[in-house]
Parts: sequence; structure tokens; C-alpha cells
Amino acid sequence: MAIVCGLDIHRSQVTFDWVDVDSGEGARGKLAPANRETFRRWLEQFAGHDVDVVVEGCTGWRFIVEECRAVGITPHLADPAEASVRIHGVKRRAKTDKVDAKGLRDLGVQGRVPESWIPPAQVLEIRTAVRLYHDLMTDRAAWLHRIHATLFHQGAVAQSQLLRGDRDRLHDSELLSAEGKAAVQAILRVIDALDGEINRIRQQLQRFAGKQPGCKELQKEYGIGKLTSVIIWSEIGDCRRFSSSDGAVRHSGLDVTVYSSNGKRSSPHLSRQGQPLLRWALYEAGRCGARPTSPDHAYWLQAAQRVGKKRAGISVGRKLTRRAHHRLRALGDEAFAEV
Repeated sequence: MAIVCGLDIHRSQVTFDWVDVDSGEGARGKLAPANRETFRRWLEQFAGHDVDVVVEGCTGWRFIVEECRAVGITPHLADPAEASVRIHGVKRRAKTDKVDAKGLRDLGVQGRVPESWIPPAQVLEIRTAVRLYHDLMTDRAAWLHRIHATLFHQGAVAQSQLLRGDRDRLHDSELLSAEGKAAVQAILRVIDALDGEINRIRQQLQRFAGKQPGCKELQKEYGIGKLTSVIIWSEIGDCRRFSSSDGAVRHSGLDVTVYSSNGKRSSPHLSRQGQPLLRWALYEAGRCGARPTSPDHAYWLQAAQRVGKKRAGISVGRKLTRRAHHRLRALGDEAFAEV
């Protein structure tokens, strides 16, 4: 008996719709709360059967996939945007959890699931650390902006490099009120705590990059260091799923999109699809093309004259994406070897 099931995930519940493709029997309903224990108990009814489960690649898919694999069920991770188009079409139609679950089930029955790559456990763990590092850095920047705002609002000098030199100058100004000084001191304590966690995670990622074959291969490219190599390695994933390096560029969101109709054409812009952290790492690596010692310096100069210095870094980052694709693809399974 072959069974195909579609799952629509939310934080509070999981909506399911499954069907036996031979007999036509099926069921639909909801699982609550949406956690491992509830889902594990629900899977017990399929013991001994050939089951395929289709789930969108949105928040919560990890525990669904892991529990399915643990009991021998085949999971399929669907690209959310492409799956939505195939289920609902380009026109606005009714969208409910039941419709989504049934639509995913139908895609599984028809063999039309827009498959996404399911990373191995090691990649998932490193992704978690990488994204936590990015979130902490974002929070740190937000608190720095808060200090700038406090200083400016009370007429004190807001310096460009706040944390360089003597920190006492930030809250010793006579222009600050008592609560203004207390606010700056509190923010500095928060930043110190964030710095401790940021440094710990950075060291962890750099140690990993020094041992992992795929990361070490990426570091052979000028501008890609240990930290950026881990980010690129974890976010770009198995490049063998792309038919060419163009697919890797599209996955990064650094490709240029253009809308043209009847002779009218909008100005080109980045698609910005995919993980923003991957684009940041590739852009930071591409900025190194401005250095005279970079092998891409001549290309960077040409791009800078054509589109400006800021966009030149994007152009070099696009080239690095293609090279990263070829390097990881050439390594094969070794690119994601356990360390």
C-alpha cells in the first residue's frame, strides 16, 4: 500500500491530508500541539507501509523530516514559492490550511513536488550557529544605533566609532541627563554580553572552517576567509543539485531581474531571493576585489567604472558564487564530509 501525505505546518498545529493511492482511502485533520511527541505518535499508524510525506520548506520542517526518516518514511521538502504557484496558480484563490495540505498531497501523488535540498545534520547544526551569529551581530548594531540616537537627542557628540578608545566619554558628557547617562551605561553592558557570545560563536565557526574540506576549498578563493567560507558552505549547500553555476547565482539572490513587455523595460535590480546571509558573505568577499593584490582587481575596476564601486563588489561576488559552485561540485560527497 502506497500512501502520500501533505502537511501544512504552523506553530500551534499541523494540518494533514493523506491518501492511499491504491484504494483511495484517506483522512484529513489537525495535530496539536505541533511538536515531536504529537507527530511521532501520529506516525505510528503508518508502521509497515510505504509512505511519502510532502512538507513545505518553512519554519518547522526540520523535526518533521527527522521524525519521518527515523521510522523509514520518505520526506519531500517542497520549495514554498514554487509549491504555492503550482497549488494556487498565479491568480488569487482561496487559501486555507486544508487547501495547502491537500495541494501538497496532490503534488506528491502527481510527482510534481518542487524538491528542495534536505541538508545533512551537520549542515543544519552549522546553519543554526551561523544564523545565531548573524542575529547577535544585528542586535549589537541596533544597540549601537540606540547609543547614537541617545547622544544626538540630548545634543552630545555622536562619534562614528563609538566603542573605540575610552568608553567613559560616552556617558560622562555634561550634556547628557542622568537618565541619558544611565541608558548609555546599560546599553554598553548589553553590548559587552553580546560581544562575549559573538566571539564564542565566531571562534567555533572558524575552528570548524579550518577542518571541514568544503570550507577549506572555498578559502582558496581570494576574499573568502574562514568565517565567510562557513556561511557560504552552509547556505549554498550541495551544488550538484544545480545544473550550472547560473543556478547557484539565482539561489544566492545576486542575479539581475528585468521586467520587459511591449518594448517597455524596467530598470534591472537584484532578485534578492534566498538567504540574505549568503548574499552578505558573497558581497563582503566580492569587496576584496578592490584590493590591488586581488586577481579580480582588473574586473573590479571595469565594473566600478560601469556601475560604481558599491555594485562592483556585487559583480565580483557573483563571480565568486560561480567559482564556489564549481569547487564544491568538484569535491562531490567530500564537500560535506563529517568533521
